[in-house]
Amino acid sequence: MKQLTISGYSTALFSTWYFIEEAGVLFDAGDGVTAALLQKSRKVNHIFISHADRDHLTGLLQLNQLNARDGLPVICYPRDSKSFPALAEFISRFDAYANGSVWMPVSPGDEIRIHKDMLVIPLRNEHVRTEKHITRSLGYQLIETKRKLKPELAGLSNAEIARISLEHGKESTTTEVRTTILSYSGDTPVADPSTWDGSRTLIHEATFLGGEEDIPVHAHKNLHSRLEEVMEMVSGITIEQLILGHFSSRYDAAEIDRAILSLCDKYGIQIPVFRVLPGETVKDILRSSPVNK
Repeated sequence: MKQLTISGYSTALFSTWYFIEEAGVLFDAGDGVTAALLQKSRKVNHIFISHADRDHLTGLLQLNQLNARDGLPVICYPRDSKSFPALAEFISRFDAYANGSVWMPVSPGDEIRIHKDMLVIPLRNEHVRTEKHITRSLGYQLIETKRKLKPELAGLSNAEIARISLEHGKESTTTEVRTTILSYSGDTPVADPSTWDGSRTLIHEATFLGGEEDIPVHAHKNLHSRLEEVMEMVSGITIEQLILGHFSSRYDAAEIDRAILSLCDKYGIQIPVFRVLPGETVKDILRSSPVNK
């Protein structure tokens, strides 16, 4: 697949959303998403919400009102979050003409086929503290699937392969190959690095830069990542590019960029590192200039 067109806005506490244009996928739906996308919001066929914090879902009402039609969009949300059935019920009463959308509870490991050659897999994260069998917060991976000829059949002619496929089905001649073209962390503390290893693009939250100025995370609060933890984790895995977002609005652009550059140097990070600064909507993030160019 060619380079993805990713647009987004992500400021901790206020709003987060990322639109993957080629896939017709929206990860989270914070306030202002429809106003930012305008007509492109019609391209959103699947919405994957990470959790029920208001800054990740308050844009759903307008997006749904403008774009709901029979069977679309499909709104996927953490299975055990009761906020979403309540929101769906409210929308059905608030605007009877916006009832075509599908609300789908999802769990870690589910496979949601969004195109013939593309699916999304939810991943549990630890932003919301729950028992292991309860799902209230998720990250997601966008997977490209292709069928390739089984290696043991490589020496056969096209006619022989066609005959085998006709007699036994295409599963007998090909095998599915999966590529993680994008991973989205959602709000989360830093996870096991292997979770993201092999992703072409990783979108990861970095709410705090780290240091004494950070507000302590109390036991009753949801959990977030610190930039240095993210960069240290990224230094030990193989990805092609990194997008950082969900920075606290307490930081200005210069502070964030200095911290990213310092940590790229500290951990020897050579891949392009992009960022979505507080209060800024970025269109086509991967074609902007990386911080560490």
